[in-house]
Amino acid sequence: MQNKELKVLEIPKWGRYLRGEWLENFAGHLTKEKQKEIYLNSFLWHLCSYEKTECLEKEVAIKAFERQKKNQCTIFYEFTNEAFLVQNAINLKVKDLPYDRWDLNFSDIYVMDSENNWTFIITHETGLGPYFIQKS
Repeated sequence: MQNKELKVLEIPKWGRYLRGEWLENFAGHLTKEKQKEIYLNSFLWHLCSYEKTECLEKEVAIKAFERQKKNQCTIFYEFTNEAFLVQNAINLKVKDLPYDRWDLNFSDIYVMDSENNWTFIITHETGLGPYFIQKS
């Protein structure tokens, strides 16, 4: 991350835990069967692409993410257990996210606030996302 104001701590092996928290907080309204139907076990962002939750998309999602009051948040990926805790995240922007569209392990990125009230998702798919979900 290039933003010097951010305090970024690597939290190795937290990816699985954070994906579980994400599922519970943002897809908990779906039964296990419904989750399987939309292949949520393959890609968490299918929650948005299959329209199983209210979310913002594309530029509107980016603007919503960048407007959020961010004190502390986590960043994790779809296929790796590497994760980051970002403190002093008030100025965290999309351009600061550690994202690599060409490496499948690091190509689907999830940002979630420490209270699990919102999440921002960038997918590896051109034309799908980014997505922003705000819990009501």
